[in-house]
Amino acid sequence: MQNKNFDVIVIGGSYAGLSAGMALGRSLRNVLIIDNGKPCNRQTPHSHNFITHDGNTPKEISSLARKDVEKYITVQLHEGITTQVLKNNNGFEVETSSNERFYAKKIILASGVKDVMPNIPGFEECWGISVLHCPYCHGYEVRNEVTGILSNGDMAYEFSKLIFNMTKSLTLFTNGKSTLTQEQIEKLKQNNINLNEEEVERIEHDNGSIQKIIFKNGNSLALKVLYAKIPFEQNINTTETLGCELTEQGFIKVDVMQRTSVPGVFACGDNVTMMRSVANAVAQGNFAGAVVNKELSDEAF
Repeated sequence: MQNKNFDVIVIGGSYAGLSAGMALGRSLRNVLIIDNGKPCNRQTPHSHNFITHDGNTPKEISSLARKDVEKYITVQLHEGITTQVLKNNNGFEVETSSNERFYAKKIILASGVKDVMPNIPGFEECWGISVLHCPYCHGYEVRNEVTGILSNGDMAYEFSKLIFNMTKSLTLFTNGKSTLTQEQIEKLKQNNINLNEEEVERIEHDNGSIQKIIFKNGNSLALKVLYAKIPFEQNINTTETLGCELTEQGFIKVDVMQRTSVPGVFACGDNVTMMRSVANAVAQGNFAGAVVNKELSDEAF
């Protein structure tokens, strides 16, 4: 790659990043998309709730999107891991793990997040297959199955509200003493949701398909699906290098125009919202690309 200077560098080449790149490329902006090829949903067998692609694999959707974007001579794709984003006098400098440096007037962070797996054997192997994060993405396919939720406190209570109409057999596993209020516990009972406070030892599964939960006291419970809310980390630490502000939940803080707290830096996709879906990422990326193009147009006019 000879050119090192771009109008915009998009960090992350999954749904949000490719969508942003297309919007900018179609506006005749010189764009570089840097991606490491490891999206967080790479283990998920099927993606849903995205019209025209409902039921396709995540890889099928991203491959089609990449082919669409590659048609534009204004967009270049580069496989690599972004290690640092720095502000300079002319805009921004992006460094990769192979010590390459690229420069741009604007940055779009579509870098996603990294899920932090709990120390429960079998959990990671089932993640995205039968241990799920989103009822909108996968709930219909496991409707009316014997279902569990692994969570505690207010998050568990709110998650239970979303799941209880999807099945008549639902158990909330708090993996230790419940931190729910007595009022919340009573509400769960009223809606026939079981509460289990036993500590989880492991998940027994068959190639990612959950069979049962094994508890530390030797008990076990057969399940078909388990929903879980787990912690996450930003894939790129922009708070230290750029000073991007984060929300209390750990997302990159953006305004309604997808602008971060750092002028010239925008963000879209899983790194800014708990609504982690293909459709939402595509929409946010498209909008972020349009906003960045408008800002570049205003500055040049």
